[in-house]
Amino acid sequence: MAKTKKTSKKSSKKPVKKSVKKPAKALKVKRLPKKELDMYKKMLFQLRGKIAGDLQQIEGDSLSGNQPSNSGELSDVADMATDNYDRELSIGLATNEQQLLNDIDVALKRIEDGTYGVCEIYGTPIPKKRLLAMPYTRLSMKAQEEEEKNKRHQ
Repeated sequence: MAKTKKTSKKSSKKPVKKSVKKPAKALKVKRLPKKELDMYKKMLFQLRGKIAGDLQQIEGDSLSGNQPSNSGELSDVADMATDNYDRELSIGLATNEQQLLNDIDVALKRIEDGTYGVCEIYGTPIPKKRLLAMPYTRLSMKAQEEEEKNKRHQ
């Protein structure tokens, strides 16, 4: 009976070891040099400032355009429809800008924890060309394409 208890203890430890090994494999990818990480960090902060400014502009524009007219003419209905369309467009733009800000914050956190530049799905290095174009990306091109394909099929 003592042997059975030992094996059950060992088998309960094995899943823990396996779950610990998986993240370690993803971290075996060569980290980017500090100089490059500093460059990407600077790019991300600059992009964050620009997007935050754009977001404030969008919010300011949509707030200033909320003045309804009271003349009651047929053209006012068209103006109201246009205003509603513009407002919905602004909300969509603001949502996209907010998502970019969130992605940038995640990228900055990844720089700090040493996982920046590594695909979250495959654990492979993200090419520098892609990081320069989209410094907030978390995925390699292959992983991004698969993610978008899966979203379309849902």
